[in-house]
Amino acid sequence: MKAVVKVTLRKGVLDPQGKAIGNALHSLGFAEVGDVRQGKFIEIEVPDGTSQDRLKDMCQKLLANPVTEDFEILMAG
Repeated sequence: MKAVVKVTLRKGVLDPQGKAIGNALHSLGFAEVGDVRQGKFIEIEVPDGTSQDRLKDMCQKLLANPVTEDFEILMAG
């Protein structure tokens, strides 16, 4: 089974990389682009039946910084 983890910076945390992406898009002529936030997309192959709690534990201990990042776990099947 594949689990997908989406990690994003918490609201209020400065995102210099997102700002740089937004500025680059504007300089390329994409003036309609507003605020840009960047994050991480992680695919993890786990045994069938792995619990959401086990995946959440992985995120809290390694995959996301609990101080500055939020995460969402999606099961890909």
